[in-house]
Amino acid sequence: MKNPKLAIIVGGGPAPGINAVIGAATIEAVNEGLSVVGIYDGFKWLASDKFVSERHTIDLTINDVARIHFVGGSRLRIDRTTLLDESRIQTSTVVQPDEEKVSCVLRNFAEIGVTHVVTIGGDDTALSARFVAERSNGRIRVVHVPKTIDNDLPLPGDMPTFGFTTARHLGSELIANLIEDARTTSRWYIVVSMGRHAGFLALGMGKSTGATLTLIPEAFPENISFQNLADVLEGAIIKRRAMNRPYGVAVIAEGLAYRLGNREELEHLLGKKVPLDAAGHLRLAEVPLARLLTDELKRRFGERDEKITVVPQTIGYMLRCAPPVPFDMAYCRDLGNGAIRLLLDKTVNLDGGVMVSIESGNVRPMSFCEMIDEKTNRTRIRVVDVNSDGYRGARSYMICLERSDLADPVMLAKLAAASKLSEEEIVSRYGWAADQLAPTKEANG
Repeated sequence: MKNPKLAIIVGGGPAPGINAVIGAATIEAVNEGLSVVGIYDGFKWLASDKFVSERHTIDLTINDVARIHFVGGSRLRIDRTTLLDESRIQTSTVVQPDEEKVSCVLRNFAEIGVTHVVTIGGDDTALSARFVAERSNGRIRVVHVPKTIDNDLPLPGDMPTFGFTTARHLGSELIANLIEDARTTSRWYIVVSMGRHAGFLALGMGKSTGATLTLIPEAFPENISFQNLADVLEGAIIKRRAMNRPYGVAVIAEGLAYRLGNREELEHLLGKKVPLDAAGHLRLAEVPLARLLTDELKRRFGERDEKITVVPQTIGYMLRCAPPVPFDMAYCRDLGNGAIRLLLDKTVNLDGGVMVSIESGNVRPMSFCEMIDEKTNRTRIRVVDVNSDGYRGARSYMICLERSDLADPVMLAKLAAASKLSEEEIVSRYGWAADQLAPTKEANG
């Protein structure tokens, strides 16, 4: 029997804690008698005929990784290449593996003697890991470590995905500074945060800082118009003015772009085509949502000859490679160590691969099969439950137009005066916005 060899692969986007996983997995694997090879750039080279082991891999030892858990970024770099069949993504909602790419990966693994694999990534990397596990027919044992600052993988016990806690911490510090700047200068900030399908990061930052308003995809219908979204923001600004507070910070999850009608509407707003990424998702980096909303708000207030300063900000890339906070450092070391223990535990059924998770302090394997969305064949994701007490608590800190504001003669008069619109115009124009979010008491300063 050939000597066991572990390959470590990092896919998707960066997240704080990657190096802690790499380090812990390497240390545990070496101590258990495995040799360890790090794969550079995710599946980019592995899935092609350009793979050269001397150039695209690195042998890892304990000395190489002993203290990398303090550092952000990825020792093995990162890439978004997946093993999905990209030719079918735009014509079918059900994704399938690219058999040629998967075969190429398996051939390259055989060439360098890989018997065990740890993948680190989000839902698309988990899907690629599943394809490798399925096509290897048990020859390669695969464990996936859930990584994403979006926090959208279905972990048990409401555990966060690693990197989320650090991103929320750093993002909250940045937003707190913007809140103080907004108050000091009487301006508004429209802050767009990462969150492709789920609003956990935006909500976590908005809730912890007491941002004026936080908008996440889960709180809106499947299809809304860009004008509707702008109505919600404009209504909040007008209400703040009526309260003699002409400033604020609105935090918006980037995934709201997916709810803006359809791709054609976005392209009309931008005046250009919006490309898809390798997994078939809109490239949200190509959709400057903060700028689009800022320009629209300025246009609306300008039409009423009102002065307003609105500044677009996007918080994303500055969070992803930050040094992890102690929670993520410790959590990621548990995940990396636990991934190796699952790989080597012969009582654990790894047919089709598993994802490592921590539940009540113990390592728990989650079969890829239990995470499949049957409608799409993708990895199932989790989203914010807007009916939960957690969301209601966050909502209680937000300031936006309520239906009760429009029904209160005194408040309605203040809104009309603050907006230079008639009371009838206020009701007709912002009625939809006032109905959108659940009513709550005023709680923000």
